[in-house]
Amino acid sequence: MKNYSKSLGILLLLAAFAILLHGYHPGVEDDGVYLPAIKRHLNPQLYPHDFEFFTLQLQATVFDKLIAGSIRLPHLPVGVGVLLWHFVSIFLLLWGSWQISRRCFDEPYAQWAAVSTVAVLLTMPVAGTALYLGDQYLHPRLLATGVILGAIVAILDRKYLLAAIYLAIAFVIHPLMASFGISYCIFLAWKERPRANVRLLALLFPLGWIFEPTSDAWRAAALTRDYYFLSNWQWYEWLGVFAPLILLWWFRQLATLNGSTVVAQMTSRLVWYGLFQLAVALIIMLPASLERLKPLQPMRYLHLLYLIFVLISGGLIGRHILRKHIVRWVLLFVPLSLAMFYAQRQTFPASPHLELPGTVSHNPWLEAFDWIRQNTPPDSYFALDPYYMERRGEEFHSFRALAERSALADYVKDPSVATQVPRLAPRWLEEVKAQEGWPHFQTSDFQRLKNRFGVDWVVLEGNAAPAMDCPYHNELLRVCRIE
Repeated sequence: MKNYSKSLGILLLLAAFAILLHGYHPGVEDDGVYLPAIKRHLNPQLYPHDFEFFTLQLQATVFDKLIAGSIRLPHLPVGVGVLLWHFVSIFLLLWGSWQISRRCFDEPYAQWAAVSTVAVLLTMPVAGTALYLGDQYLHPRLLATGVILGAIVAILDRKYLLAAIYLAIAFVIHPLMASFGISYCIFLAWKERPRANVRLLALLFPLGWIFEPTSDAWRAAALTRDYYFLSNWQWYEWLGVFAPLILLWWFRQLATLNGSTVVAQMTSRLVWYGLFQLAVALIIMLPASLERLKPLQPMRYLHLLYLIFVLISGGLIGRHILRKHIVRWVLLFVPLSLAMFYAQRQTFPASPHLELPGTVSHNPWLEAFDWIRQNTPPDSYFALDPYYMERRGEEFHSFRALAERSALADYVKDPSVATQVPRLAPRWLEEVKAQEGWPHFQTSDFQRLKNRFGVDWVVLEGNAAPAMDCPYHNELLRVCRIE
């Protein structure tokens, strides 16, 4: 029990280290969907004009309700509650990694090398899927993946009922990631040669979705997502698909020679899982007749494959190279950590590395969003440059998530939602088309937006603003009222 408590303490420290290393940026990228949903549960007066752009997509998950409920009960500040859940998600991921490593490797140094490798490489990109192993903000994918690792441990221990419970929990948190976890767990639990059972496994792939018809607006939104189209993938992204499979098969050979039966089992079944899911992805993504299935993003099966690949790679490096030599550990993990830290600072150079609750940011975009949150009515309706997330220094921070106000659809994040919920696609296209030519808008153009959509505020770049009442400005932006 004493050793177990010590191990939990190490895992807690590693989770904290992972956040310090990779940074914390609430409200960026996908958090432009999840964070507003959480905030609307806590305050239904928020987002009266555009809540469908984040609530419809989350109907199949309990994630936003779970987080909001856990914040409401103890009356936590939203920022504190979300940060705590992010920490818990990383801890669960590392705990699951540690439990798997204990079953794969007898040597403690190999076990901790495996977990440390996952912690240090948390923001490693996953081929052409537009995913990291773990994001720099609270995401249901990370939380669900931690639970899926628990299911994998249960499968290895032959506790199949417990594995089913874990997978059911993961499914209500993130159905897509859970479907990949279910697929791998079936391969892992199968006692016969997987090749003979591919036909049966195909029946278990979750295709029973209720599909809505597509439209020209839906196709316009889908074309903004390069990773939906395999023909757009670069050669090095395809290398990222096949190279891990080759290395995993090599790991299997090494494990078989060394008598590591669990490693051999996990790696061989991971290869079969990867080949099966790749076949499913090709069937879904290549035919034009199945275009509606593209938002299922079947290539994201690589997320679980990469995670287990990194975990086992770290364990093998620990077993065969690092061992108990402190200098070797330092020579591996210090440069690797510095490289990952540098990559994060290059990704978010204009923002604090840790955007913790109460942190004062000198990023002009974040300053403007903060002023809006504190000084405009909750039912305000804003318009911004539809490409604002890609503007220099903005760094993909979501206006809705941070300013807590409604906004017309953008061209960066909202099309992803429109592909998931086709009924939103016509509205998305109408709103982004109404904002075409934004840099050259005059007062009459903003008045047109107000007359058409009810917009009553705008966020503008530069000092040469039209003749409008602009109660806030900084060195880059103005927040103006449409009279």
